[in-house]
Amino acid sequence: MLYRKYRPKLFSEVVGQGHVVQTLQGALTSGRIGHAYLFSGPRGTGKTTLARIFAKALNCAEQCKDGNPDNNCESCVSFNNGSSMDLIEIDAASNRGIEDIRGIKDSALVSAPSGKYKIFIIDEVHMLSKDAFNALLKVLEEPPAHVVFVLATTEPHKILATVLSRVQRFDFKRITPKQIFTTLKSIAAAEEMKIEDEGLWAIAFSSDGALRDAEVALSKLRAVYQKRQIISADYINDMLGIVPRKYHAELLNTLVKGDKSTAIGFIHKIHDSGVDLENFTKGFLEFSREALLAKVSPATLTAMGRENTLQDEISGADPKLLIKIITLFTVARSEMKHSPIQQLPLELAILEIT
Repeated sequence: MLYRKYRPKLFSEVVGQGHVVQTLQGALTSGRIGHAYLFSGPRGTGKTTLARIFAKALNCAEQCKDGNPDNNCESCVSFNNGSSMDLIEIDAASNRGIEDIRGIKDSALVSAPSGKYKIFIIDEVHMLSKDAFNALLKVLEEPPAHVVFVLATTEPHKILATVLSRVQRFDFKRITPKQIFTTLKSIAAAEEMKIEDEGLWAIAFSSDGALRDAEVALSKLRAVYQKRQIISADYINDMLGIVPRKYHAELLNTLVKGDKSTAIGFIHKIHDSGVDLENFTKGFLEFSREALLAKVSPATLTAMGRENTLQDEISGADPKLLIKIITLFTVARSEMKHSPIQQLPLELAILEIT
């Protein structure tokens, strides 16, 4: 899988988490290492990857001046090939009981084989049972000097406040489409894959800020790729089940013009062609939101990593109408789950808009 093949090995290779990287490098260069860290954020944003780089840097024999591991010393090599005895990774989803945490406590009392740090990475830590959390709390209160904990979670609100008070928390951001596009383009070039930029943008927008999801999608394309072939955006949309953004623009422009007959006909057309209407509506809401931001706050759109290319496409759209469209389609999407006819809520929304 490409996300494993191109997993960052240095802090400088981590995408989109500069605020976390800067702090961790500062801790490494200053020697002010905390005993417990919490990495929280959406899936596929680099929490476990950054935890591994941090763990590797802690035990690197030839650590660089900026805190980066050298990736050549014996310790770094063992971290990279997964044979290090200093790193213990635990999946809390399948090891969530109190006995599992007691095992961590017993292991923490034993010095690291290298004589440096023993690092515990607990992934999806919010899945621990209440008793397991209480047992973990005891370890976090008085940890041995040679132990560092890195807890990773997508749901920090499920973690006990007493645990949160004993860790340094870092919130990971969603990766912007532009950052994902740049990374995918670099990987595609390294793999000698020729892909239309529009197709890479489609993957970037559909991954919802998760770089790993985008890299998995690229892996699917690589599995069927033939040299000298050029993968088109249409092929990517069909193979990965991505609804083309041009569909969203087409419907929005039809609604702006008030053409209810064409709008309803469009919904029937994409439904008959096999497009998942709920997925389409989600994408349409995202597109409409971007269209609204392009009208009222272009700077916000740019800060989100979105390219402000919508002005020409929605030149006739009034912000009040866009708000009405977003509101009614949001209601329609929630009603689709219970409607006996899936397209009915969308049809009613179109009629009310026009």
